[in-house]
Amino acid sequence: MMNRILGTALAATLALAFAAPAVAQTKPKKEPTAAQLAARERMTKCSAEWKEAKAAKKIEPGMKWPKYWSACNTRLKGGTKA
Repeated sequence: MMNRILGTALAATLALAFAAPAVAQTKPKKEPTAAQLAARERMTKCSAEWKEAKAAKKIEPGMKWPKYWSACNTRLKGGTKA
């Protein structure tokens, strides 16, 4: 009986000893940069425009999201496209 208790305690101690460093070594998440936040905001705006235009059937034939996103992103950045 004593061997069973000691064996269980030893196993639990070893499990915690090997698990603790893995938890302690995780890196905290970085905050997004200003450019990443701006890109996300532009994507949200373009997505809303895409959904509205698609529902109103104002999308050019053959236009897919990636091409629309590229044009919309450029336009919102202040470029000359679209």
